[in-house]
Amino acid sequence: MDFGLNADQTALRAAAARFARERLAPGYRAREEAGRIDRDLLLEMGALGLIGADMPEELGGLGVDGVTSGLIIEALAVADINVTYVQLLASLCGGIVARHAGSSLARDVVGRVVRGEALIALGLTEPRGGTDAAHLRLKAERDGADWLLSGEKASISMASQADVILVAARSGSEDDGARGVTAFLVEMDAPGISRSAYDDLGTRCVGRGSVWFDGVRVPDAARVGEPGQGFTRVMQGFDYSRALIGLQCLGAARASLDETWPYTVEREAFGRPIAQFQGVTFPLAEAEALVESARLLCYRTLWLRDQGMAHTAEAAMAKWLAPKVSVDAIHQCLLTHGHLGYSRDLPHQQRLRDVMGLEIGDGTAQVAKLIVAREKAGRVAVQYAGR
Repeated sequence: MDFGLNADQTALRAAAARFARERLAPGYRAREEAGRIDRDLLLEMGALGLIGADMPEELGGLGVDGVTSGLIIEALAVADINVTYVQLLASLCGGIVARHAGSSLARDVVGRVVRGEALIALGLTEPRGGTDAAHLRLKAERDGADWLLSGEKASISMASQADVILVAARSGSEDDGARGVTAFLVEMDAPGISRSAYDDLGTRCVGRGSVWFDGVRVPDAARVGEPGQGFTRVMQGFDYSRALIGLQCLGAARASLDETWPYTVEREAFGRPIAQFQGVTFPLAEAEALVESARLLCYRTLWLRDQGMAHTAEAAMAKWLAPKVSVDAIHQCLLTHGHLGYSRDLPHQQRLRDVMGLEIGDGTAQVAKLIVAREKAGRVAVQYAGR
């Protein structure tokens, strides 16, 4: 594994970092207050190639690899982790659509998303739970050449502002489990769709919420993949997105650490800078080591993916470790700033609230650890059987 970056990666990361510094960072708090992502920002990011850069060139992307996509999302997350949900969903949903949707549908939807003209959401989680995603209840029933969708999706990122949603719906019986799920692309202004936004602790400008489908008519041309294969198609993207989520969180942690070290030099107590006290600097030094370790795990996961190698266990490790490490690091930075750190005048409290949501969303730590255990035990069993 080469730890160096090529010229294209260096240029894209620099462009993302510059955009983050100049356009995203100044409005981090304002976007939380507004509860929305400014559409002008989307168009600017699209023009710079910062959305869906990993999509095929024929669909409007740059055709870059997963590591490069990770570099972009990490650089942007330093300024605003919430905006990077745009990149995350473009890579996750866009990849599924690019691989499995009809060519004209893929060109239309992925093209709009990559250009920053549309926001896409993933409709998987339902009210009775997100962990047991194979047993969905939202129904997809045939009606002539079309399908009718009825039911509710819950805890959907971008629910309040998405323009299109990739929906997993039950087209077979519930006894079929994962084998009876079909995926569709649905325009969010379709008749029969309603939605609401949750009053969340963090990531408020993402607009997490519920989406209701009341007999929503969808043409068969909007189907993504074969009937009954929707769950498999959607889940195939999660090993990729879990590593990207890790880098989202670590970008926010990096921002707080970079702001806290100078503070320890400037702030004095007992007649000297608090950087001279090991009780202050050692926790930050530990956070640096853990953040860098989790970061390397995320990039190794993306590198394995780019090489076509197995990376399910690594992705699950990244998904539970990076959010936890980031929450702990940001919390320590908040504490280091003392009473000022606890105020809303500094961004640590907002970053802490924003990152905490990803300890839950897209797979809890318990689920991630279960995946790791199954992967490792399975490998041991295969190795033993082959002797």
